[in-house]
Amino acid sequence: MEVAEAAPARSVKRSRRPRVLVVDDDPNVRLLCATNLRLDGFDVIEAVDGQDGLERVGEDAPDLVLLDIRMPGLDGFELASAVRRNHRTSHVPLVFLTGEANPDAEERALAIGAVGYFTKPFDPAAVSRFISDILTDTRPTPDAVA
Repeated sequence: MEVAEAAPARSVKRSRRPRVLVVDDDPNVRLLCATNLRLDGFDVIEAVDGQDGLERVGEDAPDLVLLDIRMPGLDGFELASAVRRNHRTSHVPLVFLTGEANPDAEERALAIGAVGYFTKPFDPAAVSRFISDILTDTRPTPDAVA
């Protein structure tokens, strides 16, 4: 009986860990999300409100933005719209994590281009798994980025 030879292992080069920007004015929500995301292997950047989030998107080039809707100043819808309008950030996946548990808010978030919508209270492990799935499926390889 002939035994098939195993295929040689391929080496995978990772330039860096995926980076997630968490934008929420509630420090407890930021801490809970950031802790779980870090445990799951992500680098996490935190922003305290929409304006801070907009600045961080431009400075830190996150691979995904997790954001609330209701925040002082620039709200989550305005932040998401600004991210989508900028050609340098328009490809960044957006996931809403909010207390807005109504279909109109979810529809608006999806119309802006969100790839996910979670309502509070939430399961932080489920949010982290969802983010991992999104980044695994959509994260461009360094060679694909010009």
